[in-house]
Amino acid sequence: MDHLFTVAGRTATPISRTGLAAESLLERQHLQEWVIAHPQVLGESVLVITAEYDRWADTDGVPARDRLDVLGLDATGRLVVVELKRGTADRDVHLQAITYAALVSRFDLDTLAQAHRGFLSRRGQALGIDVCRQRLLDHVDGEWSPELLQRPRQVIIAADFPKQVTHSVVWLSEMGLDIDLVQVGLWRVEGSVVAGFTKVYPTPEVEEFTLAPARVEGEAAAKKLQERSRSRNAVHVLVGAGLLPDGARLLMTPRHGVTEAIRAEIRSWVEQDPARAAATWTNDTAKPLVWDADGASYSPTGLANHIFTSVTGRSVDGIQGTTWWDVDTTQVPADVDPGEWATLAGTDLAALARQLNGARKDWSGLHTLLDGVPAGRWTTYGDVATIIGSHAVPVGRHLGTCGRCPNAWRVLTATGKVSPGFQWTDTSRTDTAASVLRDEGVRFDGETADPGQRLSEDDLRQLLDG
Repeated sequence: MDHLFTVAGRTATPISRTGLAAESLLERQHLQEWVIAHPQVLGESVLVITAEYDRWADTDGVPARDRLDVLGLDATGRLVVVELKRGTADRDVHLQAITYAALVSRFDLDTLAQAHRGFLSRRGQALGIDVCRQRLLDHVDGEWSPELLQRPRQVIIAADFPKQVTHSVVWLSEMGLDIDLVQVGLWRVEGSVVAGFTKVYPTPEVEEFTLAPARVEGEAAAKKLQERSRSRNAVHVLVGAGLLPDGARLLMTPRHGVTEAIRAEIRSWVEQDPARAAATWTNDTAKPLVWDADGASYSPTGLANHIFTSVTGRSVDGIQGTTWWDVDTTQVPADVDPGEWATLAGTDLAALARQLNGARKDWSGLHTLLDGVPAGRWTTYGDVATIIGSHAVPVGRHLGTCGRCPNAWRVLTATGKVSPGFQWTDTSRTDTAASVLRDEGVRFDGETADPGQRLSEDDLRQLLDG
């Protein structure tokens, strides 16, 4: 963001650039706190584990003097090492980041949980070590991987980078290290200071179209990382896609991480109190499940671990809790078509997230597609969802409440009927979607639209291409 302007109609006025030093803003007290408060500047789904970490020692037990600015954990299970500079980065800043990455690559779950506990304690949050361990496990959906911990990602944030740093980072990336350069800029806007973070390397084009060669000994970890990166934390995917409305009911079927003998124990335990096998979904990325048995909120993995411990008396690591919870399709939310809701039967949260393939609640593609659906034709929620990479349920829910969606009445259920959840956003309208479709030339047999006037997936693709 080299050039920013305030605009008023045809007039664009440049915004003056400033800097942290010019505004008397400091590295630790200010820049570091911004990053901790908004870890999205480090990448997607990063949990801050600790900051200003210096509790390492050499082989003689002598404390080291190095201080790591910020340490995070992303949803794939990789550590994120953050080095901050409020001005132009030093010529050897990448060497500092590599040193910290080497140090933290030896950390295990207990070390990280202890560091997280100390970090939270310094900020007035007194949490037990077991709670901190669970927070880390929840963040990676129970899939803790020592191999990925050994391959930290490094993020260097500075106002600018000398060429020695950029050239070195490009070469190191080609050699298999994962280093991001993020530029922080400040501007003065109408008496306020505005901060912006821009990822200058690798650019999205580099990330998408190039692949750094990995060393032979790191191929297994690199492959695992690639797989985990494709399927982000399932909860984040589901919340981002808007698949499940608040209040959706879930039922437990223990799967990943337990033996058949333990499954039998869990079933017997549930028979004593059926509420133990049910939960309610809320669109909270941290703790989306409200357990019927105690009314408390949990992550899917946190609740699975809690159930495992309650039944066996033992703690466990490595359960992927999103595989334990299925949508209860016998209870249909008010704003969802029963037929589309039924398609979720027998599929756990992890599988639903994989089906969505990382879809998010960005409906611009949907609006573009629907704008091309002509009068006298209709299509289905499922076909539209397939084209835009979503699912019929969130598409239907969106169309039922969106005031900007063109031709929303031309999207019907898989059986060719108007969805029970469809409603005009203009509450003064008294006509029905079916009557509008009839006026546009769509023929109906009772409540069912003529299949011959339906636009298929191929037809919809042609609309986009044309």
